[in-house]
Amino acid sequence: MADLTDRSGGYFVGTKPSERYPIWTRANVGEVFPDPVRMGTFDFAFQNDDGIRMSELAFRDAYVETGAFSYDEFDPDDCVFLGVFGGYTYLNASVGRVFGARAPGIDVDTVDRNFFGEQPGIPPYEPHPEDANPTAEQRIAETFLLLFTAPALPEIHTDERNIAELRAQRPDFVQMGDHEIVQWITDFLESGYEDGAGFRLLFARHLKVSFLAAVPLGALEQVCTALGRPEDTLKLVAGFGDVASAAPSDAMWQLGRQVAASNALGALFEAGPSGLADRLAAAGAEDPSGEIAAFNEAFDSFVYEFGSRGPNEWEMSCPTWETDPDIALAAIDRMRLAPADAEPAQRRAVLAAQRESLTAEISEALEADPDTQMQFTLALGAAAVYLPGRERTKTNCVRYVNECRIASRVLGRRLVERGQFNGVTDFGMLRLSEIHEMLDDPTGWAEIVAERQSIWNDANSRQEPFVIVGDPPPMSSWPRRGTTELPELSAGEVLAGLPGCPGIARGRARVVLDSSDPTALASGDVLVAPLTDPSWTPLFVSASAVVVDVGAALSHSVIVSRELGLPCVISATGATGRIPDGALVEVNGDTGMITVLEV
Repeated sequence: MADLTDRSGGYFVGTKPSERYPIWTRANVGEVFPDPVRMGTFDFAFQNDDGIRMSELAFRDAYVETGAFSYDEFDPDDCVFLGVFGGYTYLNASVGRVFGARAPGIDVDTVDRNFFGEQPGIPPYEPHPEDANPTAEQRIAETFLLLFTAPALPEIHTDERNIAELRAQRPDFVQMGDHEIVQWITDFLESGYEDGAGFRLLFARHLKVSFLAAVPLGALEQVCTALGRPEDTLKLVAGFGDVASAAPSDAMWQLGRQVAASNALGALFEAGPSGLADRLAAAGAEDPSGEIAAFNEAFDSFVYEFGSRGPNEWEMSCPTWETDPDIALAAIDRMRLAPADAEPAQRRAVLAAQRESLTAEISEALEADPDTQMQFTLALGAAAVYLPGRERTKTNCVRYVNECRIASRVLGRRLVERGQFNGVTDFGMLRLSEIHEMLDDPTGWAEIVAERQSIWNDANSRQEPFVIVGDPPPMSSWPRRGTTELPELSAGEVLAGLPGCPGIARGRARVVLDSSDPTALASGDVLVAPLTDPSWTPLFVSASAVVVDVGAALSHSVIVSRELGLPCVISATGATGRIPDGALVEVNGDTGMITVLEV
């Protein structure tokens, strides 16, 4: 068994800190890996006995493809872009800052703001002698030229079609042997995509589009700031449509309307989300031509299309809407109670009209400066391509990983039935190679899984540092979650964050820590969350505004809020601890201020 010991102590996997790039942050990566990673994920995505793995390599591919780096600038043996400390995944902010230092037309502050937001404890940028690189700067300039002239990203849509075909051709895992399933997962991740490529290629495309999405956003910010109206930047990129992470909301909305219009469906939903999928199936079978059967058919289509989404959806051992449909049905339950004017498509139409009007207004204001007007026009066009493209590439990755999730659960159920696993997802605590060993000789493996699960539980109960500089502190020194109480705000007090999406809204604050339980959020409430990923999107529809502890201009919460027309404040540090649940608050997405009106 491998010795992949975490350098911060107390966890069973981890990476070595980078001396060249010493600053690590939880910003943005917490949307992808909010919980400690399991052994299986670390093994295929981060590092194993053979060296660095797919996710780290994809980061390197993406940065090299933009022209910002060459491969020889990275440690060949240890992770540089992704660190795992105390089980938690971190992004390397130092590398992103080098990109900002080398890229023409943007700077380190732009990178920090768009990708990381406000970060308590992050030190100011200090140039390294190797940061400046004229050759890299020229390569990046050539990439930017292509960026501003690209009318579309056809390879992303090709990926989307290809992955849909893979989903349609999903093997019958039940008919496979145990070792065969494990080998299928390994081969699929490594080389199950085009021309022998696998997850690495899809993730590299996502990362490259993400890096480049910041460029037109920065260019628009420069123009708007020069005109004395920086608050218009985010209004210019709202309501694009075709945002993959927001798409499930449209489908859920229609399903929610079906429920709202049916007494029979409403009665089933009123009984609560637990076991709802089974109740719907049983009721539909009794009346195969009625409203319940029609809903079930529509819901099955929804799960087929969007079933890969869910909390912590990059982690194979975590549930999704396909593996646990009650999670999706709980969100649909909130939709059925929302007022008709909360329909996502209607909101987008309003935002699109506002964006077009504002675009014409700013373009007219720039008529005396044709060069800046051209920069503005090109930046808008690029933003319309790259911002939705970022979410689409992420969705492609998530759908790809979901095929492995489904395969692994077939094996997990078998092992539970044999008494070798206590839970269907215990495979997450083993490396893929270890599963082969366990299948050959199960002796002692249950104890190993239990020990690792205990360590995982310990890590999950601790509050990880948001920023790490140099060597991480030992995990044993991290405080337990909930033991460090923040002073709650009183009526009249204000919490400052960063503007995410413009607008002002008032509502009752609902602090929600788990996207799988949306029942606490009523229509018109203000969603207050630690951060969000696509599994949170359905909760946005019934909310009047969104506030998150962490986030940046390219965070999920901002992108979806822009599509739904919700005032949004990001990087509101400590919001989930300081805003009293149930308090009447005002959220100002233009200024980033949250005011407590009444407790």
